[in-house]
Amino acid sequence: MQTGGLFDREILADELCLVRLEEAALARVLISVRCMPAALPVFIHLTDHHLLLASDEEAVIEAARRGDVLAVQVDGADGDRDTWSVQATGVAHLPNLDDALGVLGTNSKLASSLDRGASLIAISLMVVSGERVHWTFPRG
Repeated sequence: MQTGGLFDREILADELCLVRLEEAALARVLISVRCMPAALPVFIHLTDHHLLLASDEEAVIEAARRGDVLAVQVDGADGDRDTWSVQATGVAHLPNLDDALGVLGTNSKLASSLDRGASLIAISLMVVSGERVHWTFPRG
């Protein structure tokens, strides 16, 4: 754990990072759009080896067609002084939709997005990392 005065930072174990990804429904895909960084909202679903996401953003769909490396980030809070962030990075591709729908079922927000015309994208889990920050600033 690193101590930084106003906060303490802790690296999350890989298993906890996967739990955070599994619990999340909404995330951001991090991508370069016309040479500018962008963080675009997506619905996600974690499988054994991939992070599935739904997007109607052409830049994200084209990145998956090309097999680009994409990153997805989820954030949250535990209590009023602990925040956490998890990032998954990997090669994106367009999976077989029928196979993926069998994994998703019909109750997920991701499946609903697909029903409304979003494209399904899979990211292989090459790197998963995360951190927790405990804020120690004084109240007052």
